[in-house]
Amino acid sequence: MAELVAVIASTHHPFYYRASTSTGADRPVVADEWVRKIEAFRETLTRARPDVLVMVGSDHFHQLWLDNMPQFLVGKAPFYDANFYNEEREFGLPKMLLKGHEDLSAHVLREGLDAGFDLAFSNELRIDHSITCPIITLRPEADLPIVPIYTNIFAPPLPQPKRFVQLGRTIRQVIESWPSDQRVAVIGTGHLSLELGGPRQFGPSGPDPQFDRKAVGWIAGGDIEECLGEVSLDSLHLPGNATHGFMDFMLMMGVAGEGRKADYVDTLDLFHTMEAYFTWYPNGEPAIGEATIGEATIGEATIGEPVNGEPA
Repeated sequence: MAELVAVIASTHHPFYYRASTSTGADRPVVADEWVRKIEAFRETLTRARPDVLVMVGSDHFHQLWLDNMPQFLVGKAPFYDANFYNEEREFGLPKMLLKGHEDLSAHVLREGLDAGFDLAFSNELRIDHSITCPIITLRPEADLPIVPIYTNIFAPPLPQPKRFVQLGRTIRQVIESWPSDQRVAVIGTGHLSLELGGPRQFGPSGPDPQFDRKAVGWIAGGDIEECLGEVSLDSLHLPGNATHGFMDFMLMMGVAGEGRKADYVDTLDLFHTMEAYFTWYPNGEPAIGEATIGEATIGEATIGEPVNGEPA
């Protein structure tokens, strides 16, 4: 059977590519620190030596619109074009051609349907920055086949938060039942508090730092039930008008498992948002060196020590 070698959750800031590649006066003051954190985070995937990536993201009304909005969609194409024109224009993102993994896509669809999820699928899916940005940050070679899974976090009625967690648990079960010797990593991207177009959009950090601290604590500690006890579709409006993307982080908590603390945690307060990076190794750390936890601060505890194979 396939081996789940890494579970990774991250934000997907579309300006990272431009910030990291700019030089001279065009290079943002935060770029060097941002690059340092991303390169340390990238190593957590490299150490896992995956053969295929299952990528969870959310289409930003690029391909999916109100005339046809699936709640959960699996791509099953041999190749995926990316990005969209406005992402190239506004964020400087490059055009990309990503290889698909049709066999694993078919397995996810069949087993997901049998597990009670009425998954939609697309043989002509085009990928946007919710998936390409994590590839740029975590696997810039873009040399591994992917299985894209899109969730609806934008167009009401949305699935309940618990449904995201349930799908995460199902994705793990499906991968571990795949009759293959492939090493699989699941990478999911969402965000913490976020305001788009509202009065709290352009602050020095996310619009609700208190929510961000609690959210990082839930994710890092694997506190799924506590998170579900406080998070609802209504409550997610309060930290910012686009905070429903946090449900993709909840999905990744479902993949990682109840009570499973992250092996790597790091954050970065950036203009208008807090960036956050998490890695779990389901079978313990890879034999290649030690996994080092980043420099996030959760409550009064500063995380920054090697974990030697133990959960943080």
